[in-house]
Parts: sequence; C-alpha cells; structure tokens
Amino acid sequence: MKESQALRNSYSADLNFFGAQNPHDLIRDFGSPLYVYNENILRARCRDMKGLSGEAGFKVCYSTKANGNPHLLRIIREEGLIADAMSPGEVALLERAGFKKEQICYVCNNVSSEELALAYAKADHVSVDSVAQIECFGRVNPGGKIMARVNPGIGAGHSSKVVTAGKNTKFGVTPEDFGAMRVALKKYDLKLIGLNQHVGSLFMDPLPYLEAARWLLETAAEFPGLELIDFGGGFGIPYRKYKGEQRLDLADFRSRFDVLLDNFRRRHAFTGKFIIEPGRYVAAECSILLGTTLAVKNNGPVRYVGTDLGFTVLARPMIYDSFHDVEVYPALPGPRPLLRQTIVGNICETGDVLAKDRKLPELAEGDIVGILDAGAYGHSMSSNYNQRLRPAEVLIGADGGCRLVRRRDCLEDLLRVYPDQSR
Repeated sequence: MKESQALRNSYSADLNFFGAQNPHDLIRDFGSPLYVYNENILRARCRDMKGLSGEAGFKVCYSTKANGNPHLLRIIREEGLIADAMSPGEVALLERAGFKKEQICYVCNNVSSEELALAYAKADHVSVDSVAQIECFGRVNPGGKIMARVNPGIGAGHSSKVVTAGKNTKFGVTPEDFGAMRVALKKYDLKLIGLNQHVGSLFMDPLPYLEAARWLLETAAEFPGLELIDFGGGFGIPYRKYKGEQRLDLADFRSRFDVLLDNFRRRHAFTGKFIIEPGRYVAAECSILLGTTLAVKNNGPVRYVGTDLGFTVLARPMIYDSFHDVEVYPALPGPRPLLRQTIVGNICETGDVLAKDRKLPELAEGDIVGILDAGAYGHSMSSNYNQRLRPAEVLIGADGGCRLVRRRDCLEDLLRVYPDQSR
C-alpha cells in the first residue's frame, strides 16, 4: 500500500470493512462522529492471540479497559478469551456480556478495602501491586488467595506514559520489597497463587517482552506453589499502515515464547496457567472512527481541517502524541490534489490536534474522514469535556449488516446527574 495513493481509502476497501454500508450512509443513519467496529477483524485478532502458545493451560486474558462495550466483550468471550477488570464498572460490563466469576481476573491499582472485598467476591483472583495493598487485602480477606503484580525493572512502549515497568512508574512490587511482601502474606495467612507483570504498551520488538518474561519465570521459581503466571500485555499493531509498517511477527514470537514456557514447566513441574493480557492488539484494528469535515482554513503556512473529532472523542493523540492513519471519503467524486494538512477537532484547546501535517487528498467541507485503529482506548477514553456528547458505536456483523451497539449521548444524559434545583 503506497502513501501516494490519492484515494486514501484503499485499506478499508480491501478489507470490505464497512460491509454492505458506506461511511456516508453510516453517518447519515447514526450521526457524526461515529465509532464503527468490524466483527470479523475482532474475531481474527482474538484468534491471533490464542495462537501465541501451544502450552497446556495457556490463557488469553482480554484487558477490558481497552474497550468495554458489552457487545464486543460478548464476541471476545465467544472466542474463548477470559478478561481482566480493574474497576467495579468493568466487572459490571463483563457480567453484562456473560462472563462468569471464573472468567474474570481483577488487576487493580491503589483501591479501597471496599473495592478489594467486591473484587474478591466477583473475580476468580485478585492481583494487587504494593505491599500496602496486600496488607489492605489481608485485613478484608484474611486467609484468602491473592496475586501480586511485580516490577521487573524492564519497560517497553511507544511513549513514556505507557511504559508500566521500570524505575519511573508507579506499578508493581520491586524485588527490594519481596521480603516485606512475604511478611505481609504470612501476617494475614494469605496464599500467594500467582505473579503478574506488565512492561508497557505497543511493543513491536518482542525482545524486551521476552526478557521480562524470562525474569518473571525466574522470579516465580522463588515462590513455590504458584497456580498462575501472568506476563501482561502490550502487543503492538502497525498504526502506520499507509507507510507499509510491518506487523509483529507472531510466529517468531511464539517460537521463542513457547521455549521459555516449556522449559519452565518441565524444570519446575509447573501445572498451573500461563496468561497474557492483550487489550490493544485484540480491539484496536476492529474500529474506524468516522467524523465530518466542517471547516477548512489557512493560518499562515498551515492548512487546518476542522472536524467534529475533538479529543473528547479520541484522546490518544492528545495524551500520548499517538499516530493514527487517516482515510478520506469525499462528499463529491473527482480527483483531489495531495496537500499537507493538519486535522483538528472542535474542543477549545490548542492541543486538540488529531493528525499533524499529513499529506492527504485536499479535504473540503462535507467530506468524511476515517481514523484507523481506533478500537482500543478510543471510546473507552472519551469524555464529556466542553459538555460534548460521546458518539454512538455500530458493529458491522460477520454478514456485512450493521447494528447499533451504543447509542449517542443526549443532553438528558449530561443533566440527569445533577440534583433538581427546584426542590
């Protein structure tokens, strides 16, 4: 796929992403902006992850924070994945999607004793990431089973804000605190049933992940009797599709990963489960976010394309300086010159930039733009800042038809949380 292709919508066309619909029909029927999901792609990515190991007891645990729409969660459950939650709200969404207690893992960070008690009642196991939280869990559930999130000192990710291990992150129990962790476990008669880690998000080079996995297995050997070893997630996807960015080589990853798991199982007679936590990889590519061009202008040398895709709709570019490829679906047919353009949203903030200095077909009012790979940390991070309404979500089914899976916010949604001042 060449960057110079003037149509700039060949990726979705080649996949038949929109099924029997086209972007203009979808916007007409469901409004703009609009998250569009594709069931076939979602199922394919679930199967990619399930194929990462042939080890007995290997489980793929989908990270609900990436996208918690119950309609998508139901598909993910049907594909045989379990799921992790990190809040009572995510547990509620998983239960709505049909997940049972034994299919839910609770992986939390700095939560109250009340939440830990709820987690213990609702999830198969609970993982905490500090000695203080082990103490809190022990006071609520003395004699219970617990997992601990450990920090391998190795981080990975495309931005410092998504690196979740190493010295510059809040997560995990470090080896220096293992002694205090053992004391807390003994104090409350807690059984440590597992260890988990997460090195970061969006890695395309598997070596840091594999190095961290090797460290976790070596650490697990210091804690006999474990039932679960959770390597976390962070599997990246190629966001620069129109530049031909290559996919993560999953076959190569599996060949290296399975050797680690098999050696550990045989050497330590381990009979428990190995778990990974891919959220982004499962959900990202199954969605294209559609929005409408509303105004175009030049400020000095910069051509700004104003759309209804503010950072309240997609926050990743503003928070992480993340790159998303852009497609163009013209309102009128005909050739368009390629121009450098900056796509911005409708939020009253200078940082409301979706795509900076991109070479795209000349955009005009009424054109629809599509933001690729928006399924992970897209709608789940959307907000009502500026009192904007969060968009609807539709699902393109395996048969090519579409259905609404979340309605658009309405003004009554904004107002109902405030007590009536007339009383």
